[in-house]
Amino acid sequence: WRTYGGDDANSHYSALTQINRDTVSELEPAWQYASARGADLPATSELQVNPIVIDGVLFGRSPLYNVFALDAASGRELWTHDRELEHVGLSNMRGLSYWQGEAPAGAPTRRLFFTTGHYLMALDAANGELIDSFGDNGKVDLRLGLGRDPQAISINSPSPGVIFENLIIMGSAVTETAGAAPGDIRAYDVRSGELVWTFHTIPHPGEAGHDTWPGDAWKTAGGANAWAGKSLDRERGVVYVPTGSPTPDFDGSQRQGANLFANTIIALDARS
Repeated sequence: WRTYGGDDANSHYSALTQINRDTVSELEPAWQYASARGADLPATSELQVNPIVIDGVLFGRSPLYNVFALDAASGRELWTHDRELEHVGLSNMRGLSYWQGEAPAGAPTRRLFFTTGHYLMALDAANGELIDSFGDNGKVDLRLGLGRDPQAISINSPSPGVIFENLIIMGSAVTETAGAAPGDIRAYDVRSGELVWTFHTIPHPGEAGHDTWPGDAWKTAGGANAWAGKSLDRERGVVYVPTGSPTPDFDGSQRQGANLFANTIIALDARS
């Protein structure tokens, strides 16, 4: 699969028929890659990654939070990118995003995107090195631009971003208690890391749905975030975004109303 979840629709399905009820018993291991290499694993470590394969190269992430590239036919390691940013909170990551296109002179034209804690990071797919021209020396702080004190909120993105043209569209996971970050959907330029557009899932004044929340909820309410992944209709340029509950999850007494756009599926213009 070139895309997390199998395709733009995130369908997790393959129509191939070589493996079926009659042939599955004949499968044998072809190779094995020891991604953790016997090292001490972080306390929160799990292997949730759905690898992707591009032009015969498998890209994935290990329980050590390292990104690796393998020859998909043999399992031979081509490169590995050791975990960055020891000081940030680690979170499970379910996959990587891949982009290929035109870039400024000398900049990588094949890029991998992944998250570590509250950072979105970009690697050169050819060698696993951080792309310094993306964001701040290869990383974008996802806590910024949410209208809250970055030091007071927790945010990460366990599901990989959706690639559309020269954008990576990001959701997030936030805490489930009062004071959580809002679940803004944001698109960043894959070459520069600059923020291109934001959709406020907790609408600001003047935006559709603002009247379904208490008047000042946009200043303090959190959640209504897309943590589980998104799907894309590339031909029509529409990204479909499922969102979860506002926070605190189990007490809505301070946010009477319909609370758009929480607990719903939103269709957004992927360009804007």
